Amino acid sequence: MIDRFEVRVRIKKLTTSAVLALAVGAAATGCARFPAPESPPPVAFGARPLPPGAQTDVPREPVPTSQNCDATVSLRPGAMPPPGQMPRGSTMAEILESGRLIVGLDIGSNLFSFRDPISGDIQGFDVDIARAISQAIFGDEATIEFRVLSSADRTQALADHSVDVVVKTMSITCDRLQDVSFSTPYYVAYQRILSTRNSGVTEPRQLVGKRVCAARGATSIGRIQAIVPRVRMVTTTTWADCLVMMQQGQADAVSTDDAILAGLAEQDPWVQLVGPSLGVEYYGVGIPKGQDDMVRFVNGVLEQLRSSGQWQEMYDRWLSILGPSNGPPQPVYRD
Repeated sequence: MIDRFEVRVRIKKLTTSAVLALAVGAAATGCARFPAPESPPPVAFGARPLPPGAQTDVPREPVPTSQNCDATVSLRPGAMPPPGQMPRGSTMAEILESGRLIVGLDIGSNLFSFRDPISGDIQGFDVDIARAISQAIFGDEATIEFRVLSSADRTQALADHSVDVVVKTMSITCDRLQDVSFSTPYYVAYQRILSTRNSGVTEPRQLVGKRVCAARGATSIGRIQAIVPRVRMVTTTTWADCLVMMQQGQADAVSTDDAILAGLAEQDPWVQLVGPSLGVEYYGVGIPKGQDDMVRFVNGVLEQLRSSGQWQEMYDRWLSILGPSNGPPQPVYRD
């Protein structure tokens, strides 16, 4: 049997059709990279089933906003206790006593959280944020239990306390603040469009009547529906499924944050980011409602990442494909 590493070594020997098939499979792992294409992808023959859970022609959703309620304003961090010595009765002390930090994320968001097919480790920018929180509580960045969540499951997982935090490209919005709390923003993304190189789609107005894919629960759905009212929205469980649907000719484009789209583009040389920014998204660590001490603690961890230069190191490691960084987003506190 040929292992994944050997497949990647032999990729230059494969036919164009075989490379397309490999790209579809690699979408599930979230870390394969292919060389730039010399010609458009081949036409897929025969109807293929939609990915499990995919829904077509979904209803209109509200446009997300973080401005109407000053959503990105958060609580000022207090003095950071030494790792392993959390204040008695605090949320952090309960997590310390439990023996692990339970983090909700996914493993299909290349660059942010994905499972490396060689080592099997879960890696990415969001994973490094989670590891920094674990390090601050336990003195060990690996004292974590990862729980895989879809975008649609994030809020409920926090509400029922099945996770301690969610670190999953989760945008801070006024609607979400009704149900969960957030840290200060740790990353700023811009919604754009991902299309195939031979599709002719280079800007939003060309999406009229087209099928545009997004992961269910993403804030990008309402925004693209508002910008292009006649778009045909398709939703899936994961972003990797959106890439597969594009490769199979079942979707014409994907629209969400540029950082997520860049991770998809890393997996397939026949897709590209196009068009201007359609809106700004502020990623924050999701925290159960009412745990203000945990909000302050996580904000303290993020402050350490910014001031120590570790945030920039994480960006350079995972997100340099997006170009030079303007630095971490600066916090605004309400107290």
